[in-house]
Amino acid sequence: MPFAPRPRPRGGRWRRAALAITAAAVVLAVSGSAGSPPVGHLLLVGITADPRAPDGVCVIPVSGHASCRPSDAAQARWLASGLVPGVNPAQRATAVRALLDLRLLTRPDGAVAAGWYPGWKYAWPRDSSWVAAALTVTGHSETALAILRFIARVQPASGIWAARYQLSGDGPVRDGRPTELDADGWFPWAVWFWYDAQPGSGAARRDLTALWPAVRRAAAATASLLGSDGLPPVSMDYWEDRVSSVTLGIAAPLYTGLRAAADLARSLGFAADASRWSAAARRLGHGIQASFGATDYQRTPDGSSGADAAVTFLGPPFSAAGSGVRQAVASAARQLTLPNGGIVPGSAWAGDPDEAWTPETGFFALYDAASGNRAGADRWLSWLVAHRTAAGSLPEQVNADGRPASVAPLGWTDAIALLAMTALRHPLPMP
Repeated sequence: MPFAPRPRPRGGRWRRAALAITAAAVVLAVSGSAGSPPVGHLLLVGITADPRAPDGVCVIPVSGHASCRPSDAAQARWLASGLVPGVNPAQRATAVRALLDLRLLTRPDGAVAAGWYPGWKYAWPRDSSWVAAALTVTGHSETALAILRFIARVQPASGIWAARYQLSGDGPVRDGRPTELDADGWFPWAVWFWYDAQPGSGAARRDLTALWPAVRRAAAATASLLGSDGLPPVSMDYWEDRVSSVTLGIAAPLYTGLRAAADLARSLGFAADASRWSAAARRLGHGIQASFGATDYQRTPDGSSGADAAVTFLGPPFSAAGSGVRQAVASAARQLTLPNGGIVPGSAWAGDPDEAWTPETGFFALYDAASGNRAGADRWLSWLVAHRTAAGSLPEQVNADGRPASVAPLGWTDAIALLAMTALRHPLPMP
């Protein structure tokens, strides 16, 4: 999750998109529109699209009455060019807002802002990869491809991305934070996910060929980093705090990425690469099983740091879940669910212990939906739906009182929710 610096440790046919920054935080008690469940309190000014406004973005003031309004016709055309997931009206309304928010967060060149607020207005390769997957599965493959091209363009020669990048693509954000290895797993998976959805045309193969060097560098970097235990080295993960041991938030995405890269190598006829990365994936898989499996798949191999929402990355739609993983996911859900109904990142989370995070809650929704547990997925998704902002957007956090907190919209949560809602209708592909 893209955590901005704070006093505690923490982490397709659209042609027009722009970015704006919202800089005011307010509290406004509101209720949902007719036919929608009540929503909480808007803690940030809202954002809507308006082609007539500067940069195509309109800020909703504290009063809740914007002087500009989005072009309903333009939005309707864009939504009609793809699919709106959801199995009930509330989910579909949430999906519509999530899609339109992603439309606003994505620049024409594929740079995706994690959020509109300062500290979030950068492109995280991890978050962007998930957004590309969500736009792919909802029928906006051209925008997804632009996002993948942007991520590939900012990749350094080492194959290891920085934690986040300037939206201009001019380079990483140099704020002292170390690299996050998880992008080397999420990007190959997102490229694989995108290619799997294409009709097998020559154009899609050419596009894949252009993305291939970045996939290859990422997979090669991952394989080269695996130690004698089969695990990657210590790296800051999506919690975005410094750790002393490798975590599930790094190991699991890299396992998915190696398998995705091997699949893509076979598709392009690179047998040696496919064999090399399949072997690396087996080593990593055995390492995860031997180290994390011995501690019920807790956050770190020694089991000292307790449950981690990232355990869901070891199951559908990323990997087939064995009985141990299934039990660990169920145990983590019980341990990490707060009284407000949402999920805290982990047992060892150093942030506010009463504040739920929407990306992690979405992880469990996606896992349940992709595993065929419709009741579980509906429960998590209903919680997300019920805790949107006044503008209908999904926030980053929900406080102990059940009110949306931090930034909204958060692109990563939008992407996770869209994937989960899609998985309720049909199976998502798995590398």
